Amino acid sequence: MKSHLVWLFFYKCVNSNENNPIMKTTILTALLIVYSYFSFAQAHNVSAGYQPPNDPLVVENLEAWQDLKFGLFMHWGTYSQWGIVESWSLCPEDEGWTQRRAEHGKTYYEYVKNYENLQKTFNPTDFNPQKWADAAKAAGMKYVVFTTKHHDGFAMFDTKESDYKITSPNTPFSEHPKADVTKEIFRTFRNEGFKIGAYFSKPDWHTEYYWWPYFPPKDRNVNYDPVKYPERWEKYKQFTYNQINELTSNYGRVDILWLDGGWVRPFHTIDQSVEWQRTIKVEQDIDMDRIGAMARRNQPGIIVVDRTVPGNWENYVTPEQAVPEHPLDIPWESCITMGNSFSYVPGDDYKPAKKIVETLVKIISRGGNYLLNIAPGSNGDFDQAAYDRLRDLSAWIDVNGSAVFATRAVAPYHEGDYYYTRSKDGKVLNVFHLAEGNAYTAPATFAFTVPADFQVKEVKVLGHKGKIRWSKNGDKLSVQNPNAVLNYAAVIQLERR
Repeated sequence: MKSHLVWLFFYKCVNSNENNPIMKTTILTALLIVYSYFSFAQAHNVSAGYQPPNDPLVVENLEAWQDLKFGLFMHWGTYSQWGIVESWSLCPEDEGWTQRRAEHGKTYYEYVKNYENLQKTFNPTDFNPQKWADAAKAAGMKYVVFTTKHHDGFAMFDTKESDYKITSPNTPFSEHPKADVTKEIFRTFRNEGFKIGAYFSKPDWHTEYYWWPYFPPKDRNVNYDPVKYPERWEKYKQFTYNQINELTSNYGRVDILWLDGGWVRPFHTIDQSVEWQRTIKVEQDIDMDRIGAMARRNQPGIIVVDRTVPGNWENYVTPEQAVPEHPLDIPWESCITMGNSFSYVPGDDYKPAKKIVETLVKIISRGGNYLLNIAPGSNGDFDQAAYDRLRDLSAWIDVNGSAVFATRAVAPYHEGDYYYTRSKDGKVLNVFHLAEGNAYTAPATFAFTVPADFQVKEVKVLGHKGKIRWSKNGDKLSVQNPNAVLNYAAVIQLERR
């Protein structure tokens, strides 16, 4: 979760050079190159070698998950106290998203010590998962994925494998009755009807079994050769197995195991056409067959998302901060931030509700789910701006939800300003109209293509209760705008004859 920092960097550069057109043009050109790189990397990663699951319970769960369409992602950890990127400043790579602030440590090792000491001041006393669940449910979200442990290794659950956790006596919040925040979040959202997803980082930069103190860390990867030191790697495999066993045994029903850190993978699965995968120099096989089988014993039918590692354990694919340009015929989910950052940043710039609705429409018209990230702050709550966006979304969802949930992609998918979904039984066709600009403006007449085999019986404009005037000429349908109050996007719903 780091490409968002690149966009933020370029955005600031462009604005700071507003009066220098040559420099501004150069920066924008560079931005397009970077955008092309990330788009290619994501498109490549989501399409290579997908293997559909054959476990009937997984197939059933995956089908139900595809009905949900809209989920809440939450990145939260001790790093929220500094308002910095999640985990990545610990990574000794010279990238834009790994930069460290001098006030947090003059040397790398001083910085790491201060970062890990954030555990001793982490006390998010405003934590109230019911407030989150209520706002997310009203906005139409139907599943949640929570970061139980990110790459820095700090566990937001009560693991027995480490004291680097929120329930440790070293963490002030451990005295709180809701100290095991993972348990509280899962229980609360489950009670509100959400499917439950546990994000878990396969790499752990805190444990000596991954970053062995005998060697300095070199990059994001394990800092020793697991083939040369197999006993140490076996301890890491068992450490990872044990923590995932805890999450899938002690936290009630878990529907999704969302595994991040795709560089921890069998060496033979590396795709040399993907730049970041070429940095993996050693074998890092943690035996996903053993882990996945254990997770399925604990949680029959659990969806496993071993990101970017094609095979039996990548049950759906996860483009990050991107929406595929074309429909995908495999299960997929775009994870995208509401602000600019996956982690909490004070004063972050939250996307307007219109942009969020447009992104949702584009994703579902191409067959995907939208996992929208909101990051709690160090106090244990969202910014008010995030609640404002969720409130705005709820009004649109209340009117148009029937065109969003339990739908599937359908040709022609997207034509001009129009985007299509269908009901699962094919009896209803939903046509979304989007418009450029800060505010939505509907045309006097909606005009779009209808699939040749779809005989129209009835036409509705969602949000309008009166009669609709419409006509059909060949495969073109014209619908007169009833002058209804339409926010963010209009939906024309057609019933099959």
